Amino acid sequence: MARASVVLLLVVATALVLRWRRPAWYWMTFGVVFATLRVLVRYASVMDACGLTVPPSRWRLALTRMTDRPAPEPRAPRILRLRPTRTGLVLRLKLRPGQDAFDVSAATDRLRHSFGMYGVTAREIRSGVIELRMTGYDVLRRVQMPAKIDRAPMRVPVALREDGAVHYRDYRAVPHGLTLGATESGKSVYQRNLVAGLAAQDVALVGIDCKQGVELFPLAQRFSALADDQDTALELLEALVSHMESVYQLVREQQRISVNVPDAEIAADIWDLAEHLRPPPVVVLVDEVSELALFASKEEEKRRDRIITALVRLAQLGRAAGIYLEICGQRFGSELGKGITMLRAQLTGRTAHRVNDETSANMAFGDIAPDAVLAAIQIPADTPGIAVAGDSTGGWSRIRAPHTSLRAAVNLCNKYADRTPDVPALAPFRPVVGSSASAALKLNKASTATA
Repeated sequence: MARASVVLLLVVATALVLRWRRPAWYWMTFGVVFATLRVLVRYASVMDACGLTVPPSRWRLALTRMTDRPAPEPRAPRILRLRPTRTGLVLRLKLRPGQDAFDVSAATDRLRHSFGMYGVTAREIRSGVIELRMTGYDVLRRVQMPAKIDRAPMRVPVALREDGAVHYRDYRAVPHGLTLGATESGKSVYQRNLVAGLAAQDVALVGIDCKQGVELFPLAQRFSALADDQDTALELLEALVSHMESVYQLVREQQRISVNVPDAEIAADIWDLAEHLRPPPVVVLVDEVSELALFASKEEEKRRDRIITALVRLAQLGRAAGIYLEICGQRFGSELGKGITMLRAQLTGRTAHRVNDETSANMAFGDIAPDAVLAAIQIPADTPGIAVAGDSTGGWSRIRAPHTSLRAAVNLCNKYADRTPDVPALAPFRPVVGSSASAALKLNKASTATA
């Protein structure tokens, strides 16, 4: 008896220590069992208390009157599947007639308290089927990406969502994106994760870093083109516009429109071309967009207008040519001048880290998910990396990218330097790395290359 008491005491002490120091380990050992029992035991009463039940049907009431039995209780949504995961539980429900998915979404906070979970989110799988993703602990406090990640071309796992799922940056589904964040908000780490994920793929990386290249130039081994000032950025963007036009000419030549070719084989973008003809896709990373939009003289204003015009053209037309934009900045507002709101309208993917003003959050989410604006401005300053991600569908979620040091990102770029594609239109802007480790990085301009 004494031995059993000692063992029980050790188990309880171990559970308490794990819950305090290693919540993920606690969940996998003890938490998942307790949470499953809580959900199954409390399910009917919780659904009734949250107003997620429906009265019994008329035929059941008639049957009970005929057989003189007690009246049946209200019916809760039927459980189709309860699946434990490494971060929580996934509960799939079949709604009863008359119930709506919005009712379940509105009750998620009450379900979180009732089931004793850290977070609950709801999404509709198909008509009448709802999936509740419940997390057992704060998965964003210490981000640990799962070992198995669904990888695909132009699809990069960049962060972890608050429901425990992986947040992907899928350029083929969401071609262009806007990322906002104040200083020390984690925006640079998010950008490093993007570059590190794209480095291993057959994609041309183009960087515009008007902070003299301090953010992107350490990663230059993997970049096909880099610009570190506004003048070079203008030349680079106009070169990309010319490259886009040449890609469209290639698509037209290979379009294969005739009465003898099935519709499925007709080419409309670079992904319909044969692999040996397909030009490499291009991802353009703009580190600080406001530096491209500011001006102090008439000449700088003309340069600024040409830069914004080129960005808008790439955002409107670049997707089919395989050109994708990733616009980053600390501040993004209409005071940056004409064309900015037109550019924003083309940026489908929106990510906002901690921002210093509500206007920037409104520029990110005001036109697609107004309730995400409040979540963005409530991000605390002591949690760098926390962000709110949304898209034009109106859905949004809190995410956090795993910390990737600059050294780790540089090592990955150096490792995959041989995968840097050679794009002739970008050759004048290809960064040159000195032979020694201490050599400075500089742009290879056409004029110096031919000298």
